Amino acid sequence: MKINGIQTERSAVPLTKPFKTALRTVTVAESIIVKITTDNGLVGWGEAPPTVVITGESLASIEAAINQTIKPKILNKSLLAYEEVFQILHHALVGNTSARAAVDMALYDLISQNAGLPLYQFLGGYQSEIETDFTVSVNSPYEMGEDAMEYIKRGFSVLKVKVGKDDINTDIERIKEIRKQIGYDYMIRLDANQGWEAKEAVRSIRKMEDMGLDIELIEQPVVSHDVEGLKLVTDSVDTPIMADESVFSPKQAFEVLQKRAADLLNIKLMKAGGIYRAQTINAIAETCGVACMVGSMIETRLGITAAAHFAASKKNITRFDFDAPLMLSNDFVQGGVIYNQNKMKLPDSPGLGITEINLSGGVRVD
Repeated sequence: MKINGIQTERSAVPLTKPFKTALRTVTVAESIIVKITTDNGLVGWGEAPPTVVITGESLASIEAAINQTIKPKILNKSLLAYEEVFQILHHALVGNTSARAAVDMALYDLISQNAGLPLYQFLGGYQSEIETDFTVSVNSPYEMGEDAMEYIKRGFSVLKVKVGKDDINTDIERIKEIRKQIGYDYMIRLDANQGWEAKEAVRSIRKMEDMGLDIELIEQPVVSHDVEGLKLVTDSVDTPIMADESVFSPKQAFEVLQKRAADLLNIKLMKAGGIYRAQTINAIAETCGVACMVGSMIETRLGITAAAHFAASKKNITRFDFDAPLMLSNDFVQGGVIYNQNKMKLPDSPGLGITEINLSGGVRVD
């Protein structure tokens, strides 16, 4: 089973409502779609969204990394020796984690198809159904409360609330308003997207704890490179702290866990460079007794399907942040993961279970 073709296309899908965090505002979900074919007739799919403020990658850089660097190195390689192919992929270039992730997921799609297994079963098969949270974007406190109530009415029981864009007192007002509107029967987790300073984070999280706002966890309160600040926050509050942007690689995961700088890790395929290295990060965390979440960027159901297969395959992955496809105005993916409100069902067909990608109808960007 040799790789005989690698193609890329651009896609763009408008969001139904702008997605706002401390780092950026997104109105259109753009991606590079990757198609890899083999000499025995199989087709594998992958996706890489550009997230310049996190991974440093643009549409153009992702295309160039795949077509000019990765493609020449793995074309005609046999996927029966896929360990070699993944080693080549991850040593082909520095950084460019989203580009590598798109190729990585297409390769895993092919390998598990060839094995005749759904990818989640090929990777471990721990469960076939998972539950996603839904993200409340940064807006005024009242609007965030209204949005939170809307998502609860749609059947979601866990909300991921974006904070960190303004002063931290405004963030507290946002959480108070959300709790006022939805009550205390639903779980809230916060994501500051690096928006706070360490000492102010400690003061404010303690204040939230004293106010009884009942926060499940707080994700990446400080800037990504401030691991010491992350540790200060983790050591100083009762609320569990999750590392996100501080952990791209297995080496970074080891360093954060060695310093006990976080209670939890958020693994994203676009940060890790795909499933191959995401598995290593999870294994390191599991060895240290630290549970993981798997999250995503603003991706279509293609990229989310790959991430969901990985997440569902491992016992140590206990939280799931896969709401991005539910924010999009249309869907060009046939097959893949199936949503039923907050529940996600993995397909039983081999590989990712993607049967067709239709980039017509105004979705494709030339």
